[in-house]
Amino acid sequence: MASEQNKDASADKGFIYLPLIAGWLVPGAGHFLLRKWGRGTLIAVSIIGMFVLGIAMQGKIYSSAHDVLDLLGLAGDLGNGLLFVFSRILGLGAEQVQVTTADYGTRFIEVSGLLNVISAVDAHNLRTGRKS
Repeated sequence: MASEQNKDASADKGFIYLPLIAGWLVPGAGHFLLRKWGRGTLIAVSIIGMFVLGIAMQGKIYSSAHDVLDLLGLAGDLGNGLLFVFSRILGLGAEQVQVTTADYGTRFIEVSGLLNVISAVDAHNLRTGRKS
C-alpha cells in the first residue's frame, strides 16, 4: 500500500511531457528517463539502425513538401527528431533517388521516424500511468 502511494506521488511530480519530448528528440531517451533501460536500448538501437541503413542505401530525406506524398514523407522524416536535424545540417540523404536501393532507404528513414513517434508516445503513457 505504501509503495503504491509513493508511486502515485512521484508520478505527479515533474513535467509529465518530458519523456514524450525527449523520446521524440533522441530515440529511446524517454524510456531512459523512466529507467526502462532494456526497452530504451532496444528502441534506440532499432530506430538509429534503421535510420543509418536508410542513409547508407542513399535514401531521400525530405526538406520540403511539394505534393501530398512529399508531405507524408516529410512528416515521417520529422519524427526522427534530432537525427533529422543533424542529417540536414550534414547534408546527408539524397535529394533525388538515383539507385534502386534508394527507394528502400527512403522508406527505412520514414518508418524509423514513425516508430520514434510511437515510442515517444509509449514513454509518455508509461509516465502518466496509462501503461505499466
